[in-house]
Amino acid sequence: MKVIPTHIPDVKIIEPAVFGDARGFFMETWNSETFASLGLNLTFVQDNHSRSTQGILRGLHYQIQQAQGKLVRVTSGAVFDVAVDLRQASPTFGQWIGAELSAENHRMLWVPPGFAHGFYVLSKSADFLYKCTELYAPQYDRCLRWDDPSVGIQWPLVKGEMPLLSAKDAAGKCWDEADKFA
Repeated sequence: MKVIPTHIPDVKIIEPAVFGDARGFFMETWNSETFASLGLNLTFVQDNHSRSTQGILRGLHYQIQQAQGKLVRVTSGAVFDVAVDLRQASPTFGQWIGAELSAENHRMLWVPPGFAHGFYVLSKSADFLYKCTELYAPQYDRCLRWDDPSVGIQWPLVKGEMPLLSAKDAAGKCWDEADKFA
């Protein structure tokens, strides 16, 4: 397993070792000892799986209390995955990182607590899986507006068309109004 650093040191791209032949492939996606040896000593309490079609954008979500760390990956299709640092005490406060995750590249992204997270589906459809360090707590659920110019995320929108959003995501808060972490 290999860790690829990003310009936000706490967010990490993880490339598992993939063993393949004519029959298919095998890869280990989670092993607590391996991750601990990489400096990621994590405990997960919830696994989630979503399927979305091309042009869907989900996010940018976070929980202001019971903040969730997420280990995310794609098992079918491709997404552009984004994490935005909402930790006011962080040297990377307000910065974002984007990475393509796909069934082909097998990459995973570690998004620590204190970040807003979202993804945009690039392929015809995508299956998106993620492990969480805290349980979903709807009373603490927040959404940062996906297209806030203060954040300036460069979404690779298919054909330049507006993404499809849920009502919750369309009502996301702009940067200046969004709750942030101390």
